[in-house]
Amino acid sequence: MRVIISILTIFIFAFAKAQTTIKLDTIYANDTKNVALFFPEPIRQGITGSDNFVFTYNREKEQYFGLLQAKPGKESNLLVVNRNGSIFSYIVRYKKQLSKLNYFIPISSSIGNEKPIATDSILAESSEVRIDNRTYHYQKFCSYLLNRKQRIGRIKKRNEGIVVSVENIVFDKKELYFVIQIENNSTLDYDLNFLNLSIETRQKGKRKSLQRLYQEPIYKHNLPSKIVEGETVRLVYVLPKFSLSNDRRAILELNEKDGERNIEMKLSHRYINNPN
Repeated sequence: MRVIISILTIFIFAFAKAQTTIKLDTIYANDTKNVALFFPEPIRQGITGSDNFVFTYNREKEQYFGLLQAKPGKESNLLVVNRNGSIFSYIVRYKKQLSKLNYFIPISSSIGNEKPIATDSILAESSEVRIDNRTYHYQKFCSYLLNRKQRIGRIKKRNEGIVVSVENIVFDKKELYFVIQIENNSTLDYDLNFLNLSIETRQKGKRKSLQRLYQEPIYKHNLPSKIVEGETVRLVYVLPKFSLSNDRRAILELNEKDGERNIEMKLSHRYINNPN
């Protein structure tokens, strides 16, 4: 009985706080499909405000995801508490046709914590919070860029039905965002070994040579491990801002695992130095 009262107390307190300070996101579900919610920490408790919504999760062994289903009826709300005490609250509604079946919940969506956080804990976790906030910004901005139709030019190369395009290069804050599209127009699946971006420098002198320096992305968005036949994927690489002189250029390398359908694309300094 005490456990039930405790859960309801947390539920009421968190929902009231969310209503007064945060506009809650809405998650749609129905009775024919499972809607999966993936959280940054394992789920300790999950409860819905109405019995026409059911949220199931592993109560014996804590896991990172839960499944939501709904029957026709009035909207309600869902409250989830993670193992570390983070609280998440959402409006839930029934919808016959669903356009989204998976939700990846970032830590930044938490409306609070069920326990007061000590000052020393805040100091110890401050750098971690900054990292989470930055990653959350990358996620949101990359999604925004993938929904835009802006292009920087016609930068495309193909090899045996595999087509790579650099659709856009965008500068934001201190980073460059490379929007990349890979099409598999062949009859075989494409297993990705690596997709690298390097800077190539032409060495001056009697014996001219080329030197490449690999650029490590800060963040990779939607990078697949496989591109099945007939599929087109779009992804974003985020790198620290850089510029190139006339004797340097960027090289994008797509390499197939256990295959030879490799592509090497040269990006002129003009594209790098004049991003959108």
